[in-house]
Amino acid sequence: MSETTNPLGAFLRARRELVTPEQAGIPDVGVRRVPGLRREEVAMLAGISADYYLRLERGRNRNPSLQVLESIARVLRLDEDHFAHLLTLVSETSRQRRRRPRKETPPPGALKLLDSLIQPAFIEDRYFDIVASNGLARALSPGFAVGGNQLRALFLDPAEQALHPEWENVTECFVANLRQAVGNNVDDPRFIEITGELSLASPRFRRLWARHEVRGQTGGPIRMNHPQVGELTLNRERLAINGTDGLMLVVFHPDAGSADAEKLALLASAGLPTAAAPRRAYRGSDSR
Repeated sequence: MSETTNPLGAFLRARRELVTPEQAGIPDVGVRRVPGLRREEVAMLAGISADYYLRLERGRNRNPSLQVLESIARVLRLDEDHFAHLLTLVSETSRQRRRRPRKETPPPGALKLLDSLIQPAFIEDRYFDIVASNGLARALSPGFAVGGNQLRALFLDPAEQALHPEWENVTECFVANLRQAVGNNVDDPRFIEITGELSLASPRFRRLWARHEVRGQTGGPIRMNHPQVGELTLNRERLAINGTDGLMLVVFHPDAGSADAEKLALLASAGLPTAAAPRRAYRGSDSR
């Protein structure tokens, strides 16, 4: 069964392959065809039968009890984000939810707020598509242009990769964030499109995706090496937009009075000599 037809099994297999016998506190004996724990070892440590665990991985039992899931999560060393994701994979309510539209239009109030910001800012959806942005965001990176996708830019565009001195950490974070945002809606057309394209085109994406890491995005500093103003560190905040299904307002802002603030002001004056370039908001059609 594929990840699309059996997301629970794909997640359990990927996560047990990341736990070594040493981490699990058991002897490493025999030849292992794959890294990590064997199915029967996970079952033993979780206190369930090997046959029951096998049925879980193969998608033959999709209604395990919370106690069983907690035991498996302990063996697989899942943190809170990963355990929450595991729960979505066995949720009938989530599986039966109506398929989301490919694109969603930001509400007028969010677009007005975006226009009023003097910091680089844009609106993204759950797939990291850019659906609206302001001029300073596009001056910070062409990857923030409307119609672009941050994942595609990070994995396939050398210029965008050069912008991030900590590219490996950034890509790892984005892939884990995508896992959390999509949950078990793995038959979503846009999700299939973006993950399929990147799996074929980027070996690094393929490796990261196979790990089934799950992580929520939190605000924090991000380093950039801009070709015009050099290295700067900006605070990155993601704010949920009420009344939408997953749209986020992302704002980059420097510490007040810092050298980074001066560089950002220089970038604004250099890139926008008279007035801010008008942002192109998504109007409901696929612009790509």
